[in-house]
Amino acid sequence: MASFDDREKGYEAKFAHDATLRFKAEARRNKLLGIWAAELMGLNAEEAKAYAAEVVAADFEEAGDEDVFRKVSGDIKAKGISVGEDVIRQKMVQLVNVAREQVAAEG
Repeated sequence: MASFDDREKGYEAKFAHDATLRFKAEARRNKLLGIWAAELMGLNAEEAKAYAAEVVAADFEEAGDEDVFRKVSGDIKAKGISVGEDVIRQKMVQLVNVAREQVAAEG
């Protein structure tokens, strides 16, 4: 019975660890997306850092990625920059992979 409890605790710990890594990777992706969008909008380094933080915070509005997408898409359009929705979504996919690699490398 003890081995079953140990195995169950091991699975729970792995689940918690994996959830933490997913959260870190999504937050990192949002930061990288914010920096990318800030460059498109011509923001300076200080403004880009602040904007990236806004994008990370936008992810807490609702579950999923749509809140982040709306934030970035709306801000880019508000600056009068023409970037297709598909480009932003592709960038999100690309950057989540980059973020996962970065988080995994950090251990």
